[in-house]
This record gives sequence, C-alpha cells and structure tokens, in this order.
Amino acid sequence: MSFDDATSPAIGRISNIARDGDLAELVGLRHKHFIITLKAGTKFETHRGVIQHDDLIGKAWGTQVFSHLGAPFFLLQPSLADLLTDLPRSTQILYPKDIGFILVTMGIGPGKKVIEAGTGSGSMTIAMAYAIGAEGRVISYEIRPDMQNLAKKNLERVGLASRVDLKLRDIQSGFDETDGDAFFLDLPNPYDYIPQVRAALKPGGFLCSLLPTVNQVEQLLVALRREHFAFIEVCEILVRYYKAEPNRLRPTDRMVAHTGFLIFARKIEPGEDERGKELEKEIDSADVFGH
Repeated sequence: MSFDDATSPAIGRISNIARDGDLAELVGLRHKHFIITLKAGTKFETHRGVIQHDDLIGKAWGTQVFSHLGAPFFLLQPSLADLLTDLPRSTQILYPKDIGFILVTMGIGPGKKVIEAGTGSGSMTIAMAYAIGAEGRVISYEIRPDMQNLAKKNLERVGLASRVDLKLRDIQSGFDETDGDAFFLDLPNPYDYIPQVRAALKPGGFLCSLLPTVNQVEQLLVALRREHFAFIEVCEILVRYYKAEPNRLRPTDRMVAHTGFLIFARKIEPGEDERGKELEKEIDSADVFGH
C-alpha cells in the first residue's frame, strides 16, 4: 500500500483496528516506544523480543500485545506529536507546543494554501500538510538539497507527500505564489525577506516566524512595520507537566520552557485616508521611519 495518498494518509487513518500500511506505535515498559509501519509478512525486532506484524494487523487499537519473549506492549495509533518527535532529523525540530499554537493562530485548516521557507527536516511541513487536508496545499522552499531529501522521506513516511510541493532554490528572488493564506518563515534572518513574503501573501494573510534571540526579533519587528504588516504579536510558549498521581499531584522535575520567540503578523493594505491613520498607528502598521 502506498502512503503517498492524499485521501488516506498513513497517519490517523479512521479505523478501530490496525491495518496493513498503518503507522503503529508500540509502547512498552518504562514508556519505551517504537513507531513502525505495519507490513504483512514482516517482523519487528527489539531487545525485548520479536513481534510479528501479522500478529498486530487486525487487532484493535489500545490492546496489549506481546513479543515472543512475553514482553508486553500497548498497540496504539501514534499522534502527530509522537510522529514529529520521532522524525529522523539533522536539525532542531519544532516542539508540538509551538506547532499547535502556530496552526491555530494562523488559521491553518482544510483547504488552505500555506507557504513555508526553510523546510528543514519537515516537521512543520508535516504538521501543516496534516492540517490543510486533501483539498489544501503546502508549498515549501529549501536551499539545501540534503535537507529537502530528508523532508521528502519524512513526508512519504507519514503519507502526506502528495499534499506538498517542495521547491529547491534561494528565496532572494521571491516566490512563485501570490495568494498564500499563511506563511511560515523559518530562517535565521527572516527580516531580509519580508518584501518577498509580502508579495506571496494574499491581503490579510498571516505570517509567523520562530527566532531564538531578542536581537533577531528586534530586527524582524523593524522589517515588519516597514513593509506594512500589522497586528504584530511576540510570545513564547511554556509547558509544564504534572505527575498524574491523584494523591500526590505535583509538577514534574523538568518542563519544556523557552524554545524560541514566536512572531505573528498580518499583511494589510495601508490607506491614504487621514481618518484611518490613528487606527494604523494603533495596530503598529505605521512605518518605523515615519514615512
């Protein structure tokens, strides 16, 4: 079964039982987990024993299975977060806490056209392709052939490659698109490409960038105001987990704290009517140089 099927991605197929071609997660003792692609006639080998794929296919999700040594596992459908943290990668990937907030804030959903610059290992590309559904489109630009190849393999693994156009080139000359609903700019110097991004977005379109340092954020804010982006917001997402013990509920010893600054903005069309100047100033779209 091919995973490259826009109507039936390998991730999250609607079924109560595990089927040939599904992505499956095996969770064993001490929460050790493995994500595999089920294929009839093959086997999965672990230090806790061998599990035949044929013994998994046809079983209900959420049930227990055992290796030939008797080691127990739960058979689960992996979540998007599970898949993204398990992806083969050669660069730092985005955390689910940031990805989820980006998708919701930019309104990325079924049928949307989303553009990305900086494909990397493809974690954000996969999340966006999952969100836009079979009728949407993700266009992702990358300048490094090795990274694009890795992202392509990751997309194929989860069955979402058919929803994504991968383009290999320097974005200095701009983008082919002019009507993007949203743009995720994942580069260390996003402030150098804001005019190109503006040209690729439809009026009112969303922009998001993720940056690690305050200095980079400051430069981006200047560029956004200069290019007439408005409704600019800067935030960070912190996640604290708790030990799920009813009689001694307390925070875990570690938390996922600062991973980067998220910068959001929207493309607007500035007007000449003096009655609108106060509103433009209020939403931070005025040119920082007073022009």
